[in-house]
Amino acid sequence: MKRAFLFLSDGFEEIEAINTIDILRRAEITLTTVSIYAHKNVIGGHGVVIEADTIFAGTDFSDGDMLILPGGSVAFRDFIPLQELILQYGKQGKYLAAICAAPLMFGNLGLLQDKKAVCYPGYENYLQGATITDNRVVVDGNIITAKAAGCTIEFALMLVELLEDIADEKGKGEQDDLPRRVADGEILRVAWHGGDFLMNRAMRAFPGTFPSAALSHSTGCPAPA
Repeated sequence: MKRAFLFLSDGFEEIEAINTIDILRRAEITLTTVSIYAHKNVIGGHGVVIEADTIFAGTDFSDGDMLILPGGSVAFRDFIPLQELILQYGKQGKYLAAICAAPLMFGNLGLLQDKKAVCYPGYENYLQGATITDNRVVVDGNIITAKAAGCTIEFALMLVELLEDIADEKGKGEQDDLPRRVADGEILRVAWHGGDFLMNRAMRAFPGTFPSAALSHSTGCPAPA
């Protein structure tokens, strides 16, 4: 079973956290939200309160495949246990994903040396050792970075694709009709304006909603005609 952990601190960017949670869970990824505090309630940058599934202390992260950091807050960089966990995952070659300003954590920990990466404009100097790209979402080895809140859908879809590849490799026999492959546009159903669309259908139903080139690159779906 593929498993990911998404971390929350006060001031988190709601779009980046909530949309990622929603998309991964729709794709039947086992996703656990984790508060870095001694309490579960975490307040977003725009006042949205989320009750995390668990708190960091006492959580067993050994069976995870991916750690996810939404942006909006710099509290992560002052939380040593999370830094240690990120370094541990990095040594094991497990996936590390961050969006907006959160990739600075990877730069500060020396994980971006000779890697391609991206972050919120203005934070590039914190991505120490990285080659900064113009892409909205970048995957280089086990590191996934994305530029900002407007890239959250592409970011989350890429995480689903990578985690599905892990499930395939593990041979757990979890292959069913949903999810199968992001590359075929069949892995994720998106509720949109009351409708339930496959991602490629949503792209066609709402032209201009998704950045075609970026999403086509991330999912393998052809851009809308």
